[in-house]
Amino acid sequence: MEAFLEVAESIKKKDVLLKVWAKQVRDLSYNIEDCLNEFMVHVGSQSLSRRLMKLKDRHRIAIQIRDLKTRVEEVSIRNTRYNLIKAEASNTTSDMDSHMEDVRNHSASNIAEAELVGFSKPKKDLIKLMDVKTKDGTAKVVFVVGMGGLGKTTLARKAFECKEDIVNNFSCRAWITVSQTFFKIEMLKDMIMQLLGNEELKKCLKELEGKTVQVDDLASYLREKLQEKRYFIVLDDLWTIDAWRWINDIAFPTTNIKGSRIIVTSRDIGLAQQCTSKSLIYHLKQLQIDEATNLLLKKIGKTHKETESDERMRNMISKIVNKCGGLPLAILTIGGLLATKVVEMWESIYKQIPSELGTNPSLEAMRRMVTLSYNHLPSHLKSCFLYLSIFPEDFEIKRRRLIDRWIAEGFVTASGGVNVEDVGIGYFNELINRNMIQPSKVNIEGVVKSCRVHDIMRDVMVSISRDENFVQLVGDSEASIIEGNFRHVAYHGSKCQNIGMDWSHVRSLTMFCERPIEPSPSVCSANMRMLRALDLQNILFKIRQEDIDNIGLLCHLKYVTFPRDSYIYALPKSIRRLRGLQNLDIRKSYIAALPTGITELHSLRSLRCSRWDSYDFFDIDEPMVCLMHTLRLPMLCTPSVDADNRAEITADLHKAYYSRWSATKGVRIPRGIGNLKELQILEVVDINQTSKKAIKELGELIQLRKLSMVGKGRFAEQKRKILYLCAAIEKLSSLRSLSLDVDLDGSLEWLHKVSSPPPLLNKLKLVGDFKGKMPEWVGCLKHLVKINLEWSWLKEDQITEMLGELPKLMQLSLHKSASKRGKLVFRAKTFLNLRKLCICYLSDLREVRFENGASPQMEMLEFSVCDLKSGIIGINHLPVLKQISLGFHGRVAKLGMLQTEVDAHPNHPVLQLDEDRSAHDLGDVVQGPDVAEIEEEEPSLLPETCTMGESSQSEAVVMPTTNVIRS
Repeated sequence: MEAFLEVAESIKKKDVLLKVWAKQVRDLSYNIEDCLNEFMVHVGSQSLSRRLMKLKDRHRIAIQIRDLKTRVEEVSIRNTRYNLIKAEASNTTSDMDSHMEDVRNHSASNIAEAELVGFSKPKKDLIKLMDVKTKDGTAKVVFVVGMGGLGKTTLARKAFECKEDIVNNFSCRAWITVSQTFFKIEMLKDMIMQLLGNEELKKCLKELEGKTVQVDDLASYLREKLQEKRYFIVLDDLWTIDAWRWINDIAFPTTNIKGSRIIVTSRDIGLAQQCTSKSLIYHLKQLQIDEATNLLLKKIGKTHKETESDERMRNMISKIVNKCGGLPLAILTIGGLLATKVVEMWESIYKQIPSELGTNPSLEAMRRMVTLSYNHLPSHLKSCFLYLSIFPEDFEIKRRRLIDRWIAEGFVTASGGVNVEDVGIGYFNELINRNMIQPSKVNIEGVVKSCRVHDIMRDVMVSISRDENFVQLVGDSEASIIEGNFRHVAYHGSKCQNIGMDWSHVRSLTMFCERPIEPSPSVCSANMRMLRALDLQNILFKIRQEDIDNIGLLCHLKYVTFPRDSYIYALPKSIRRLRGLQNLDIRKSYIAALPTGITELHSLRSLRCSRWDSYDFFDIDEPMVCLMHTLRLPMLCTPSVDADNRAEITADLHKAYYSRWSATKGVRIPRGIGNLKELQILEVVDINQTSKKAIKELGELIQLRKLSMVGKGRFAEQKRKILYLCAAIEKLSSLRSLSLDVDLDGSLEWLHKVSSPPPLLNKLKLVGDFKGKMPEWVGCLKHLVKINLEWSWLKEDQITEMLGELPKLMQLSLHKSASKRGKLVFRAKTFLNLRKLCICYLSDLREVRFENGASPQMEMLEFSVCDLKSGIIGINHLPVLKQISLGFHGRVAKLGMLQTEVDAHPNHPVLQLDEDRSAHDLGDVVQGPDVAEIEEEEPSLLPETCTMGESSQSEAVVMPTTNVIRS
């Protein structure tokens, strides 16, 4: 069935019958998969008694299988009757080499070049990148990349027609549209005609008269004639590496050293990186807000003066510009739709854009632009891409969350011993490279940690998902009855309505709404028996204990995420039934201990469980408050008490009792944790509450990549546990990230007992006092990229000498009295790869100094809650410095002098201040323009940076808005 569906998707022009048939086959394949999954769950029982108890279920499944076989036969007969899939439909690209398929009716041919704005600078930058003045050397290949509708073709056309730089500098030019498929012979004829002239083409064909024209004949003729010419060629709309290799190998002479130039436009960044060097790739950016606004006003025939006097028009223009996201094609298409309508109708047209994309002829070009990219996706990426429509408009989607859900849904498959998560990361990066999704946050290593979907891309995606019964989005205005068997349901808006649909086939439920209104399914309703993913991370209500009591009924669950502030205080014992569970995220709940049943979940890959480390009602350090709430406990059973209030008090009491009033964010893990051989993430473990045997078993988790542990107490009492913990850490050869807040006798001296640390460790967070000496093994971590030290009280040489030798260290974070000295000196030839320094709560620190040759890759300095009375010295020794940030209570002596150094820096870094400028010592340096004027001219900079922070948090964060001083 999957093979038939792939063939159906490959057919460019689908008639109505084929679409209906494909939809039936797809729905039937889903039903078969559901039936087989349910069968596998029921035959999993080993005991005879349990097998006998399930005879009724087996009989029901047998009937389902019989009915499904009948439906399969009917669908097959229907295909034969109507001849929907023909034998020639599966022809290959070489058989369909016709550039007539997409003769640019989806791009710049729909955009009048004169209408575009914002292309002057990109044109100059592109011509500069081509270096057209250099008239020797081999042909230089420059790629212009960006998402569909961005204007790549228009930019290339502007360069192609530039008389001064191109026409006058090259003896011949050609514009070739490659597109997804093309005729090789026709393309070569076109190239000969454009580059050499029509007479040369006639001459070539005359020489070949009397025999069949072959590709090699035309290619040889073209190469021979181009040998001594300086040519300029644009290859527009390249899709595959095979197409480029063919054109490059057969059409362009390799020995030509006349300084020829080739521009290639493509949507695929990954493709560009395979074809040319990164320095020759031009990333076309979206239009800025003011450019997009000017383009829209020009299209609808309005002026800025008219918008100033009409608030409704001004608001709608702002909405539409945001909707189009700087995409010229979208702005021109929607603008053309609005140009003929009165302003009063704009609001209703704006709201109808998502639904109109599939039917309105005026939006055809924009719809084609997106569907062309979608249709070109490999089959395994189409489901991954459509799955993104679950998330709301302009929602920031975390990479890990998305990949874990793909894996749970079965979209990602791995073979040959490759880690399935690594395959999922490959899928994610491919969508990024194809410009189907946009990077949102990038960490210090250049890894994309989250993404967004362009609004127009998402609207088309939602339309396709709805047509294929893939995703159903339920909003506030949704109809009460939903037709069709949708596999994925997402609630958006504030309400969570009853949509009257069959929930027995739903595979994922995602909520961004308020608490469901009965008779809608509850959070863990038995009606959703095929549910694989339950994602409640962004709900607008509190999850209570009773909401998850029935979770064991959802035996197909593989992915479960609860919100960060739920009132859950215990995982039910029925959790052991979820044998296929892969991801469980229940951070910042009231759970103090995990049940023993968790050790039976052998498929578990990620276990994230942490709790609030303080008490709201039963704080033992406030006995009177604790007593008062204890006396109020009988009142909790009365109906008058608010349900959320009752749930919170009950959860707080359970947490206090089961944790013995400990104040950590960790939880107790049970014995048998070593059974979870697939586990890769485990956080946060409380070693005080966890038994010695369970601590020892951590060493058996050979695939563990991330571990976070907390605990405080006396070393003598925990001595045996510490020995087991050290031995376990030494065995975790796959560990990449380690966070330890295990403070015994007020120190981390016990870490010296670790003899050989995990060799692949690249992130390390240590909270506690080392008593003046850091463990020697830290200096052996050759793969360490980030280190975060808190309360460490280290001497300067311990930081600068030991850590300064680490070859891959990119980020150093020192928090809360991490240095004993009043100054921190970065010596020459140390920290050679360090890019970010974060200093916070170092009350004794007076000076940070960079010697010549220290930290040559340093880009960002951040200071909070510290007073550098001697200043930051030596920023002129940091050649690539981009930003100095003085955050909350970050003070530097003689700020004016620092500003002067920043202004004189050749890399033009930015100096960011917190909002309270009056607290800074500006010194006696004479200032130029008024500060307020500078702030108006230079908007606040929001760099995409990353911080270690808590191990359970995202690694990439955005700086808060602050004042900016710039030269």
